[in-house]
Amino acid sequence: MIRILLAEDDQVMREYLTRALERSGYAVSAVDRGTAAIPLLETERFDLLLTDIVMPEMDGIELAQRCAEIAPDTRVMFITGFAAVTLKAGRTMPEARVLSKPFHLRDLVLEIDRMFEIERMSGGK
Repeated sequence: MIRILLAEDDQVMREYLTRALERSGYAVSAVDRGTAAIPLLETERFDLLLTDIVMPEMDGIELAQRCAEIAPDTRVMFITGFAAVTLKAGRTMPEARVLSKPFHLRDLVLEIDRMFEIERMSGGK
């Protein structure tokens, strides 16, 4: 089962995404800020970091950079409602995917499925 670490400061969005992703067959651990994600990255294995970019304390870009140091095999997907931030994320973490809000849940699940399609087809992860 693919394990996702979700970092989203908006409680309603976090709960909504967690439920939807779990219904789609993913294991989800959710935190309300980037600083809360670091200890989990250090102690658990995740296949994907799904993070909002604009958050208090530590933004999603900084979190993704820390994730790359702590768990380099963890893939990253940003979710954001700010176009300018999307550009910064793309420059800072070119290998990461960026999904702009508002998005349809089906699009999020399809994007995650695409990221892990090869592993699923080969029986990995």
